[in-house]
Amino acid sequence: MKSQNRSGRFIRQISNYAAFIPNPLPPDPPIHIDSEMINLLSAADRKLGRLDGITQTLPNPDLFVAMYVKKEAVLSSQIEGTQASLIDILENDEENQEYKEKSVEEVVNYVNAMNYGIERLKDLPLCLRLIREIHGVLLKNARGGERNPGEFRKSQNWIGPAGSTLLDAAFVPPPVPEMLDAMNNLEMFINDDDDIPPLIKIGLIHAQFETIHLFLDGNGRMGRLLITFWLYQQKILSKPLLYLSFYFKKNRVEYYDRLMDIRLKGDWEGWLKFFLKGIAEVSDEAIDTAKRILEMKDHHALKINQQLRNPSNGLKLLERLFENPIVTVNKVSQMLEVSYPTASTLVNELCNIGLLRSNSNAQRNRKFSYFGYINILQAGTELK
Repeated sequence: MKSQNRSGRFIRQISNYAAFIPNPLPPDPPIHIDSEMINLLSAADRKLGRLDGITQTLPNPDLFVAMYVKKEAVLSSQIEGTQASLIDILENDEENQEYKEKSVEEVVNYVNAMNYGIERLKDLPLCLRLIREIHGVLLKNARGGERNPGEFRKSQNWIGPAGSTLLDAAFVPPPVPEMLDAMNNLEMFINDDDDIPPLIKIGLIHAQFETIHLFLDGNGRMGRLLITFWLYQQKILSKPLLYLSFYFKKNRVEYYDRLMDIRLKGDWEGWLKFFLKGIAEVSDEAIDTAKRILEMKDHHALKINQQLRNPSNGLKLLERLFENPIVTVNKVSQMLEVSYPTASTLVNELCNIGLLRSNSNAQRNRKFSYFGYINILQAGTELK
């Protein structure tokens, strides 16, 4: 079997399965940018710019970004079948305990991988070495952790339902030698200085990465991380704040169908239009989230000033709740460096004015949640 189109070709292997060998990027013939593509690209550019701008108005954008990364980690891992919610992650953060659930650990690894990659980009371009390093963090001691974290695969993999084989797989990525050639080509494309519109370029990069399927596990999560890392490296985003997992999760069937249409039909344009719609939609959602958080913070600061006897500590705690929205009295005592009775009084006051809510009826080590903030952030992450 040997069939091909502008994206690559399927070649029958000795063991009688057909593997896909992708052509190097950019596509040839070039992407056809029609009026629909122009409009979608314009909207995505404009909304992504607005998202980057609004983060500069946040009182502490790094705290917002840190929480948003947790949300993205949950959504990205849920796409892979992980059963963990945002609340699970926040409660583990609060207790600072050894993570016992593999699903929670997987999400925590995603957060660590994002933070690691952003820090390393200060010294290293987005290259194969860095991709391997990030993958090592992503899979450490979690699902897939036994499948060579931080190493490119040395055997054939495939995509398909549980129990499928190479012969009946939905898709078989390139064999190892062709995989290495394809990834070297992609690395050059990632860092080429060309005139391809950036949002079209990162759409091409993401799809090609998923097609190559470099690793034995974690390719989907790495591919979604790659989007944010590249936009951050290009300084299109000043903060790592564009996450498409919510859009991909909501449109999961179309997402996989669009990727397969590239391989089967060479339909790069259909994929890119789907991708650009996602950037615009997710940017709008993130902008709305940031605005709601700003309005809520101002409203809650006003309530604290008007209704607390000592608003100073209340305002300090409010700032910290955006980093730790689930706390105990002990935690508040440590964060504010105040006595336990003072922290207890403050927590009770914030409960009385409707800012905090107790998560249990226990008398000792009760958890209190900044539920308004959590409710805004966890939209879309609820487990069905």
